[in-house]
Amino acid sequence: MDMNAAVVDAYGPPEVVRIDRRPRPRATGSDVVVEVAAASVNSGDARIRGARFPAGFGVPARLALGLRGPRRAVLGVALSGRVIEVGPKTTALRIGDRVSGMTDMRMGAHAEYTAVPEQRLARIPDEVSDEDAAAVLFGGTTALWFLRDRARVRPGERVLVIGGAGAVGNHAVQIARSRGAEVTATAGSGNQALLARLGAHHTVDRTAVRLSDLPGPYDVVFDTVGALHPGTAAPLLSPNGRVILAAATLAETITKRARVITGTAGAGRELVGDLIDGIIDGTLTPVIEATLPLDRIAEAHARVDSGHKVGSILVRP
Repeated sequence: MDMNAAVVDAYGPPEVVRIDRRPRPRATGSDVVVEVAAASVNSGDARIRGARFPAGFGVPARLALGLRGPRRAVLGVALSGRVIEVGPKTTALRIGDRVSGMTDMRMGAHAEYTAVPEQRLARIPDEVSDEDAAAVLFGGTTALWFLRDRARVRPGERVLVIGGAGAVGNHAVQIARSRGAEVTATAGSGNQALLARLGAHHTVDRTAVRLSDLPGPYDVVFDTVGALHPGTAAPLLSPNGRVILAAATLAETITKRARVITGTAGAGRELVGDLIDGIIDGTLTPVIEATLPLDRIAEAHARVDSGHKVGSILVRP
């Protein structure tokens, strides 16, 4: 049986993404096949499609992903949907379960169906929509892992989120606020009200105020967009402050510094489940700019490339 899928045969602009017929995956081992209800198109997808990697990662990324185009031509890592087939070693999920999760390096979410290891999926309760369950994943896993598990943000700390309107940034604002921090967030002039609505105590128009002029010090500076490096972040930090570089270069990633946090967030069932719990208890409100049909996915990539996306953009097969 075939399915519709968004395919990237060669690196390039958004127009290289096309809809093609591909064989529907089957469930083997502990995998399940999910009928995709919604999947996000995010900066990670656009970075792979355009072969635009942080400094130093260009060669390693092409070696890992493909020299002239992605070996896994169907991109997409964050999805929600319904289980339609289970593998022989599946133990937790059943056919008909609503689920959400991350496919990681397998990708494949930009399609009608995809196979996912069951340990990467969390059940979606009835009170959470497919769109919210997909939108919370990409930015939410990154923000929660960095702020809770790596920086260990504590009540009363001052947190600066750079790029507060993006997928990672808007979750970071909400998660830092829910952990009792005093949150300052930067974004363009049109998104100041959004930042306040999400819980930022102080908002900064990035077009009018330079980062070096912000009234620190901050206990945590979370750079979601690659605006800082360790040297430019240092003046913003308190004596025990730490900076999170979500878009770190290769050199920044492999060079250990006492107050610099880099790395790649995990995306297992527990982390995903914690995000779903945040939606239920009201501490997380997914921000969705648009939901498009799969055949308009090139538009979604173009919007991500613009650098002005607010929250998440979803596609529905």
